[in-house]
Amino acid sequence: MRIFTIGFTKKSAETFFTRLEQAGVRRLVDIRLNNVSQLAGFTKRDDLRFFTKAICGIEYLHIPDLAPTPDILDPYKKQKNGDWPLYERQFIDLMRTRRVDETIPRSLLDGACLLCSEEKPQHCHRRLVAEYFKEKWDGVEIEHIP
Repeated sequence: MRIFTIGFTKKSAETFFTRLEQAGVRRLVDIRLNNVSQLAGFTKRDDLRFFTKAICGIEYLHIPDLAPTPDILDPYKKQKNGDWPLYERQFIDLMRTRRVDETIPRSLLDGACLLCSEEKPQHCHRRLVAEYFKEKWDGVEIEHIP
């Protein structure tokens, strides 16, 4: 089983959709808390649903249970050089509490790409989500699409 991840920041639409297609992604899973922001450009929820299907033939899903809550995200984002270890612990606890490994079907994420805004996965919750499933499920490989 392979789970991909991608962030859209600093990517043109052409680069973004080309990389999804070239990786062989079957489903784009939006795990952002806010997926309708004007700042999201071509990745606003309804536009993205259309683009992924029309350009790549990829299904689009929004799974808010894989997004942080405002009380976890806001303090991290508002702090200069936010406390990543604290954010990480809180978000992993949230996934554990939500029992995402039991409530989200494995088949839904096989060949899927987790979408968030951060350019790189190191300090993004999409990496934490992928690693959480890798820890909970056997045979999961993670590929971060640059």
